[in-house]
Amino acid sequence: MYTLDNLNINKIAKIENIYCENNIKRRMMDLGIVKGTKIKAILKSPSGNPKAYEVRGSVIAIRNEDAKMVEIKSPN
Repeated sequence: MYTLDNLNINKIAKIENIYCENNIKRRMMDLGIVKGTKIKAILKSPSGNPKAYEVRGSVIAIRNEDAKMVEIKSPN
């Protein structure tokens, strides 16, 4: 399984599934992170956590521990 935390900067992948707890899963879905959506890693903080991702024209920051719960199709 390939997860969002492994997505390199400037790479695009497609979301396959979300394995977070209900409240975090709901929040991610509200932000547009749903199955079939393309997501691009665009920035990484100096410490490496969190990373910023572009989803449906918006930029959001996701902590690595939450990104590990998002399964993606391998990036292109």
